[in-house]
Amino acid sequence: HVTHALRAVSFTVEQGDFFGLLGPNGAGKSTLIGALGGYVRPDSGQMSILGYNSKEDWRNFKMGIGIVPQETTFDPHFTVWETLRFQSGYYGLRDNEKWIDELLERFEIADKKYSPVFSLSGGMKRRILIIQALVHRAPVLVLDEPTAGVDIELRHRLWDFMKELNRKGHTIILTTHYLEEAEQLCHNVALLNHGKLIALENTKALLRRFSGERIKFSLPNGKSLPEDFPFKCTPIESSVYSMEVQSPDTLRNLLNSLDRAGLTPDGVELGHSSLEDVFLYLTSQNE
Repeated sequence: HVTHALRAVSFTVEQGDFFGLLGPNGAGKSTLIGALGGYVRPDSGQMSILGYNSKEDWRNFKMGIGIVPQETTFDPHFTVWETLRFQSGYYGLRDNEKWIDELLERFEIADKKYSPVFSLSGGMKRRILIIQALVHRAPVLVLDEPTAGVDIELRHRLWDFMKELNRKGHTIILTTHYLEEAEQLCHNVALLNHGKLIALENTKALLRRFSGERIKFSLPNGKSLPEDFPFKCTPIESSVYSMEVQSPDTLRNLLNSLDRAGLTPDGVELGHSSLEDVFLYLTSQNE
């Protein structure tokens, strides 16, 4: 049995874009990033960055992209300076010290230049990961789950860093589980599910297409809706559902139907469609 990690996935990211690559676990995001980084070899298809094809001009392709992995990938006993000089060496760059100093200043970490990496906070380590991806002046930056596992304050600081990089001309491709993050940052998004592209659209246009009020309700004690329930509800998590508000009577009719089914909701919320609602709807339709 052959599993297709990615199948018929094709899209273009415009120069200067802030692009979101979204999808549940197993959707194919990591495989796609692996292909861009050269540590996954696609069976077919082609990739190019700034016109450089990955097969015909691998060196220029590689110089065009910087990948910020989710996990730390440096030796913790090296100093920040040693880590970044070695990274420059991997790209065959000599006399790169001035640019490294500029990056350290830009990311407000110059005072830690000679500190061992293990002595730094989680937030500073994240910054070094981003600097590592920029030592060869990559115009395209891929950030793989950059805010996974960090606190809210650091998440917002990293958002500011990413927006600043984009303003300075870097094309950014962001993978994230936090749909609020994609909604806040990304101009355009691609949604992957089971290795296939299920949506490719301007973020605001996608939200407009699914605009309108939504009802979100939760059922008690892990209960779920019966198969013959008269309303089309999207499951969000265990016993939690979301549904589009079609008229002012929708809420009353929904509550009456739940009552007839012997299901009294624990809580009911009204709100606008979010990227999470769109994402859940599209993935459920795709499946």
